[in-house]
Amino acid sequence: MLKDIPDCISPELMKILMEMGHGDELCFADANCPASSLGPVVCRADGLKAGVLLKAVLQFFPLDEYCEQNVILMQPLAEYAEQPAVWETYREIISDNDFIGAFNTFTMLEKEAFYERVRKCYAIIATSESEAYANLIIRKGVIFR
Repeated sequence: MLKDIPDCISPELMKILMEMGHGDELCFADANCPASSLGPVVCRADGLKAGVLLKAVLQFFPLDEYCEQNVILMQPLAEYAEQPAVWETYREIISDNDFIGAFNTFTMLEKEAFYERVRKCYAIIATSESEAYANLIIRKGVIFR
């Protein structure tokens, strides 16, 4: 056992976070995302919502302050009229946990471009998030001591 590690962070996920370096990207995949067929390491987080995991991960994970595209969302199709509510949740979590101040806004990528970006991520966390367009990519920064 370790102290102060949130219960939702599995040993596999902690290992992934520790292995990642500056510029590596991590995808939080919603329940509809074809995570296993997209590519890199897939870490299962069944039963967990993406926001819960994002909040836990950002306790340890600095956003890349040297890149404007450090938080990326999938752009909804034109017929999807409303902004997904989970995006505001993400914005609040990131703003509360961004100790470097690197987050300015979300970068939006259309579906195929987003999936292409996911294929280049270091890892995908496959969540049980059921809200549409809840997929999210974050880019790891550095910690200065």
